[in-house]
Amino acid sequence: MRFTHIKLTNWKNFRSAEVSLPQRAFLIGPNASGKSNFLDAFRFLRDLALPSGGLQHACDQRGGVTKIRSLAARNPSHLEIDINLIGNDQEQWRYLLQFSQETRFPRPGMALIKQEKVMLNGEILLSRPNKQDELDEALLSQTALEQTSMNRAFRALSEYFANITYLHLVPQMIRDTSGWSRDSHLTDIYGGRFLEMINKTPEKTRNRRLKRIEDVLKLAVPQLSALNLKLDERGTPHLEATYEHWRPNAGRQNESQFSDGTIRLIGLLWVLQEGSGLLLLEEPELSLHQGIVRRLAPFIARMQIRQKGDSRQAFISTHSVDLLSDEGIGPGELLVFSPEKQGTVIQSGLEIDTIRQMMETGLLASEVALPYTDRESFQQLGLFDL
Repeated sequence: MRFTHIKLTNWKNFRSAEVSLPQRAFLIGPNASGKSNFLDAFRFLRDLALPSGGLQHACDQRGGVTKIRSLAARNPSHLEIDINLIGNDQEQWRYLLQFSQETRFPRPGMALIKQEKVMLNGEILLSRPNKQDELDEALLSQTALEQTSMNRAFRALSEYFANITYLHLVPQMIRDTSGWSRDSHLTDIYGGRFLEMINKTPEKTRNRRLKRIEDVLKLAVPQLSALNLKLDERGTPHLEATYEHWRPNAGRQNESQFSDGTIRLIGLLWVLQEGSGLLLLEEPELSLHQGIVRRLAPFIARMQIRQKGDSRQAFISTHSVDLLSDEGIGPGELLVFSPEKQGTVIQSGLEIDTIRQMMETGLLASEVALPYTDRESFQQLGLFDL
């Protein structure tokens, strides 16, 4: 299963935006144009479907409905996520969710569903509000995705949402051994729960993945010869790397001594091996040498292919010239974010004649698409003397 199209209404940077979604997409645009908020729409769908999630939890994690609603919102004022997917057997799915904020007593501030719809091959499997909702309006505080009694006919959709993976590691959170307990309520892999997640992975699977990561690190990290997971006397998991050294047992370090680049590369290599759902990556080039970054795009493409022939979908935000210098990136894999007064517009590279035509001549995305996202105001930065 994979996403094929999304429409956002009043979602953060986007008053109204829609775009077709390729198997692999590189999100490019100026700072604060909405790339992270676009990825967050898919994280929101995941949070709806998680056993520990739901509509109220997903909104609360983001500061409430008012923090999610676009500053450019007008009529209609509700928020909307409308997505299309295609299944492994080519079945066509659609999920639509509209919600707003309850303003009446006794539940002011609560998210309330205005409309929820699930369709399969054009047939409506669910349409809300329904008669039950009319009898008990409190039911509209929960989506059908989070209710097992309601999602039986489309549980495959709910499970796919729940398997969306997001990665934006903060190395310092991994180095802080108390971090994993401090952010135990978070579902995202910012780093605090990363080592705990590795430790909870079944041993054979864990060892197989760490061996693959070790093989890559031997090429990317000087003198590194082994990578293992160890538990300290308190049972806290640590990654331990062994380095070639003239003294026996002297060349060992754990994550507290790893460089930011090593930590982020380990995290990237781990999530590329984990799961089959949509993978969301935020600026994977951070802290990595350009020689590694240049090879990330084809590396991600190879890791997307599953053993059974399935291909994992991946959306990657980036500002990196090196990452976008891969010849295998086509204009249809670019999602270009353009901020405007009435909200950010999203376009496929295929829809922008300048990008499409120049890339058809053999120019790279780094040569065409990144310069296209420059703002005229950027030129004025050179005039400032701080």
